[in-house]
Amino acid sequence: MATLLYRLGRGALRRRRLVVALWLVVLVGAGIAAATLRGPTASNFTMPGTESQRALDLLAEQFPAASGATGTIAVKAPADGQLASPEGQAVVRGLVQQASTLPGVVGAVDPFQVGAVSPNGRYALVQVQFATSADEVTDDQKAAYEKVGSSVEAQGWQVAPGGEVLGGEPEVGSTEALGVLVAAIVLIITFGSLVAAGMTMLNALIGVGAGMAGLFALSGVVQLTSTAPILALMLGLAVGIDYSLFITSRHRQNLLDGLPPEEAVGRAVGTAGSAVVFAGATVVIALAGLAVVDIPFLTVMGLAAAGTVTVAVLVAITLQPALLGFAGRRVLPRRLRALPTDGTIAADAPGDRADVGTAPAEDKSRFGFRWARFVTRFRVPVILVGLLGLGLLALPTPDMRLALPDASTAAVGSPARVSSDLITEGFGPGFTGRLAVVVAGDTPQATSAAVPQVTALLQRTENVLAVAPPQLSPDGRTALLGVVPKTGPTDEATETLVHDVRDSVGGIRNADVLLTGATAIGIDVSEKLSDALPVYLLLVVGLSVLLLMLVFRSLLVPVKAALGFLLTVAATFGITVAVFQQGHLADLVGLDTPSPLISFLPILLIGILFGLAMDYEVFLVSRMREDFVHGETAQQATISGMGHGARVVTAAALIMMSVFGGFVFLEDPVIKSMGFALAVGVAIDAFVVRMTIVPAVMSLLGSRAWWLPNWLSRALPNVDIEGEGLRTHLQDRTPTRV
Repeated sequence: MATLLYRLGRGALRRRRLVVALWLVVLVGAGIAAATLRGPTASNFTMPGTESQRALDLLAEQFPAASGATGTIAVKAPADGQLASPEGQAVVRGLVQQASTLPGVVGAVDPFQVGAVSPNGRYALVQVQFATSADEVTDDQKAAYEKVGSSVEAQGWQVAPGGEVLGGEPEVGSTEALGVLVAAIVLIITFGSLVAAGMTMLNALIGVGAGMAGLFALSGVVQLTSTAPILALMLGLAVGIDYSLFITSRHRQNLLDGLPPEEAVGRAVGTAGSAVVFAGATVVIALAGLAVVDIPFLTVMGLAAAGTVTVAVLVAITLQPALLGFAGRRVLPRRLRALPTDGTIAADAPGDRADVGTAPAEDKSRFGFRWARFVTRFRVPVILVGLLGLGLLALPTPDMRLALPDASTAAVGSPARVSSDLITEGFGPGFTGRLAVVVAGDTPQATSAAVPQVTALLQRTENVLAVAPPQLSPDGRTALLGVVPKTGPTDEATETLVHDVRDSVGGIRNADVLLTGATAIGIDVSEKLSDALPVYLLLVVGLSVLLLMLVFRSLLVPVKAALGFLLTVAATFGITVAVFQQGHLADLVGLDTPSPLISFLPILLIGILFGLAMDYEVFLVSRMREDFVHGETAQQATISGMGHGARVVTAAALIMMSVFGGFVFLEDPVIKSMGFALAVGVAIDAFVVRMTIVPAVMSLLGSRAWWLPNWLSRALPNVDIEGEGLRTHLQDRTPTRV
């Protein structure tokens, strides 16, 4: 692989104008395709095969008028008892009339007819039924719905339209640009050159632009959830900058060693580029592996993010060498550009510092070398302290609860949150997470006979506050009953109620009885994801062992890497639970209301962190392997690998943390928790696991770390990440004069 990429890097530099032109054509073409073919994103999370989804499908087939999105308008009178007055009744009925005539609305229910008025006569709920699903409700229809009641608010009435119809796509704004700005500053400090920093950032932005444009172009034929593009943007930016950073860093070192630009680029792409390709492949495999969980929206999210990562890898190994060719020695700090480069440069191994003419000597006093010597000297205490610290951070993990977000966790002041708070204030939390029971018989008579039985069973079920009168389909074969729990949508008692209801109505004869509603859907999704989590974790850990065994040709290094990954995941879950679920230090991340974690966060976090953890493992340990293969002792190779890689890995981790951290400032709690968990996970994995515990363990293992049985060594293909094949190839060439 290293030899192939070496030739690719040299070829991209020689034909740099053509390479840049081709990528610009790809970028413009993808942009045009995105503008013309882009389709809508979905804000709902469906789960085929679950009872709640079967109920929705049944409603869509037999009772379409009740299968569309619903809205709830919460009304609060200026004083207690005012709803019972003629003036109050006139105001409420005016709101019902206004809502029923909105575009896209099938009808609105008078709260006086169904008893949706609070005992103190101050609060009322107006149910609004839309003809289409929430994703199909247009922005104009939503805007008209949100304006209902604005004319009576001046009289002291509070009117708050809410419900599932107000769900929407999270917006990406200026706050995320802060992360990119911090990443740019880190690049400038790392490289000491505006040209190198700017070129690396430009390369990443072109890659993420092409990847995102391609994703939106495909959205016309593939339904994306609203969070899929955000995740793809998050990962595409982070890995795009990091991969370009690693190649540029190795290229600069090659220039300082006295190599001419074309040779420096070739060797950089051959060595660091090999690590980039493998690291990118692990991220792509982990994300694409989400498909095995067999959850459609999660599969789409994983494939969307994997696509942007693939583009980032391709850009790093093709466009980056071309841009480096245009920059020449300007990628170096100004003080180093004029260093003499005359002297014989031996065509030796990439990274070999021998016979480099007048190139500057390697600085062994840098922080990376000092830190490596400290960690390897005190390896046992370092390992024990690291394990203890991560264990303490992981303590909240067993308390983790999963749920889909509801209006009670939306940003304070948003229309959905205002409506939810008003409903809770007037009626209790159960009214914000009502359940729906669908009763479907073969004949109207069978349905009519089953409805009283179902109603009686529901009323006797613990934690049920009220059962609404049934709504019948035009043919009388399908009935819809509303069930109001005493507890909120994400409360554990509500989850228990869902199972109790299904158990109690499961024996009804001559009719199908199915439980659905946003709350039931959320519980079904969370349970299926929880069941899939151990399987996916086992898949990822097994994959990491096999892939790293292939790369490092070792048994102990992959096992060590997998255990380190498990430590990262446990500690990251623990911190995320402590902040987002338990509310500790929630104000620091702008979290209004602590709540259970979004259902798909743990499994998505495992997939992404696996790929990123393998990034740092490959970039650090591949250099250790490279130096060990080239003749250094295991101890020297560990220190050398850390010394050479610490600065770059530190910069890469800071960049990823900055990009992910920028998404913490979004109001959407789902994106906020994803950005926070990824930023924390990268920090733990890079600084605690890979740069502290890993070199300590490698030092403890010594040369045993690289042991591999002969029979297994013969069976495994040689992917040549450390560039041994490239070393042989270069030794066969005539030495280059500079």
